[in-house]
Amino acid sequence: MTKIRIGTRGSPLALAQAHETRERLVKAHGLSPDDFEITVITTTGDRIRDRPLSEIGGKGLFTKEIEEALFAKTIDLAVHSMKDMPAVLPAGLAFAATLPREDARDALISLTATSLKGMKQGAVLGSSSVRRSAQALRLRPDLQVVQFRGNVETRLRKLADGVADASFLAVAGLRRLGLTQHIAAVIPMEEMLPAIAQGAIGIEIRDGDEKIARLLAPINHAESATAMACERAFLAALDGSCRTPIAGHARLVDGRLHFRGETLTLDGKKVFAAERSGAPSDAARMGADAAAEVKANGGSLIVGAI
Repeated sequence: MTKIRIGTRGSPLALAQAHETRERLVKAHGLSPDDFEITVITTTGDRIRDRPLSEIGGKGLFTKEIEEALFAKTIDLAVHSMKDMPAVLPAGLAFAATLPREDARDALISLTATSLKGMKQGAVLGSSSVRRSAQALRLRPDLQVVQFRGNVETRLRKLADGVADASFLAVAGLRRLGLTQHIAAVIPMEEMLPAIAQGAIGIEIRDGDEKIARLLAPINHAESATAMACERAFLAALDGSCRTPIAGHARLVDGRLHFRGETLTLDGKKVFAAERSGAPSDAARMGADAAAEVKANGGSLIVGAI
């Protein structure tokens, strides 16, 4: 049997997600881990670490080289953090599966504070996310925001060195890496709505590759895939990028899909939100419809940002 090649970034979290994908496929098909080959691909986002993502091209920075490998047929499938994915995939590629979503909330990482509200007056917040920065400033306009990139260990070192008093990371990533001991507080969604698709792992393939699509079908988590369809439709309708503070979260409760989405001005002073509930089959329409409401209410305040 020819080995199935899994493409991924080389970060500890990306590798953990690739290994989870392999383990689920092994279990679903009675295969051996040796039937798979994990191929590490360095992306532009991995190479450029000294500048905010919003300045150097946005979400596609973590996917371009991996997608090129799919087109070149040097890998058979690609494992991505869904929140890193642009709103629209390149022609010729498609999502074949979504793994069960982890906790989508944000975590406060701090050596001195146990809540966002409890941070000292004028405290320094380290974040490279325009969404998190805007949401934090909405709640705490006194905070000073500085650019902050890096993995968990890098951020903890920066906090210890006094570069900032606190930062944010996704709860999902910390759970997947077994690093939840570093969470000072989990931020409620009522305070900080997460990034679109935060906590979800998506598997991308060449459109029309029926063999790999059949391989992945048993590990697709329908509930998570439905939530992604809604959230990504919201993102696509807003034509959002890493320069735009956009948040949203969809979840199924008793057979109905509930979605809340928002966009903010960069300073957090203005928030434009919308909510929808409906049948799971209407997921994409609900997301797009909520985006239309947000656009109508935000007007030039968000059109300029987007």
